[in-house]
Amino acid sequence: MKVIDVIYKRKVLSQTFKSSYTVICYIGIISILVLSVIFSLCIGRYNVTPSEIMKEIFTTYESPFISTILFNIRMPRIIMALLAGGVLTISGCAYQAVFRNPMVSPDILGVSSGAACGAAIAILMSMSSFGIQIMSFVFGLVAVTATFLISRVLKRVNDQVLMLILAGIVISSLFGSVISLLKYVADPDSKLPAITFWMMGSFNGVTAQNIKGILPVVLTGTIPLVLISWKLNVLSLNEDEAFSLGIKPNTIRIITIFCSTLITASIVSLTGLIGWVGLIIPHFCRFLIGSDNRILMPFSFLTGSLFLLWIDNISRTASSLEIPIGIITAIIGSPLFLFFLSKRKRDF
Repeated sequence: MKVIDVIYKRKVLSQTFKSSYTVICYIGIISILVLSVIFSLCIGRYNVTPSEIMKEIFTTYESPFISTILFNIRMPRIIMALLAGGVLTISGCAYQAVFRNPMVSPDILGVSSGAACGAAIAILMSMSSFGIQIMSFVFGLVAVTATFLISRVLKRVNDQVLMLILAGIVISSLFGSVISLLKYVADPDSKLPAITFWMMGSFNGVTAQNIKGILPVVLTGTIPLVLISWKLNVLSLNEDEAFSLGIKPNTIRIITIFCSTLITASIVSLTGLIGWVGLIIPHFCRFLIGSDNRILMPFSFLTGSLFLLWIDNISRTASSLEIPIGIITAIIGSPLFLFFLSKRKRDF
C-alpha cells in the first residue's frame, strides 16, 4: 500500500506541476504579447511615447497627426500581424495533427499556390485591391477542392493521407507553373513588380475595413479547430481505437482541413505569401508545453501572433525601405527547419 500511495502522490504532483507550468506559460506569453503590442505602437518612422498613446485612447486630448499614425496606420497593421501569425500557426498545428507529420505546413494542400495564382491573375487584369483579395481567396479554395478530387480518384485503402499530400504537391506545382507563365507575359514595368512584391508578403496598406472583412471568416474557421482539438489527439491512435472512442477520423480530417484551409486562404488573400510560420512555431510550442492539442493550439495561436508581430516590426523599421515579411520569415525559418529536421532525423 505504501508503494501505491507513493506512486499516486507522485502522479498527482506531476499533474499539478504540469498544470502550473502551463498556466505560467500562458500568463507569460500573454504578458509579452501585450507589452509587444504597446511597443509596436510606439516605434516607426515617427516614434510615439506611451504617454501620448494613453492620452489618445483615454482622454479628450487629440492630435490629428498622432491619431492618424496610431489608428489608421499602425493599429490595423498590428492587428493584421496578430491575426496572420495566429491563423497560420494554428493551421500548422491542425495540419500536423491530421497528417501525423510534424513537417507539414498550411500550404501542403496547394492553398498558398492557388491564392498566389488568383492574385497574379487579378493584378494582371488591373483589378482593385478588393478584387485581388477575392480572386486570391477563390483560387485558394479551388486549389484545395482540386486536391481533394484528385486524392479521391487516386486514393488507396491504406494511403488516403499519402494521396492527399501527393495531390497537394501536384496542384502546387501546377499553380506554380501558371504563376511563372503569368509573370512571363506580365508588363515588366508595372505588373511584374506588383506580382513579385505581393508574393513576398506584406502588411503594408492593410486597413480596418480589410480586417473587418476577413474577421468573420477567421472566426468561422478558428473556433471549430479549438473546439475539436481534443479529437485531434485521438487521430494519433489507429483507426480502430478512434472508432471505439466514438470518433470518426475521416469526418474530423475533413472538418479540420476545411477550416484550416478557409482561414489560411483568407489571410493569404490579404497579406500575400508568408511562409515558415505554420511550420516552425508549432514545433517551438511543443517544446514548451507538449503535444496535447487542447493546450497546444491556443498557445500556438498566441505565440504565432507574437512572432509575426516582431517580424513586422523588423520589416518596417530595419531599413528606410520596408523589407517584405516573407523574406524575413524565410531567413529565420530555414535554419530553424534544419535544426528541427536534425532533431528528428532518426524518424525518417
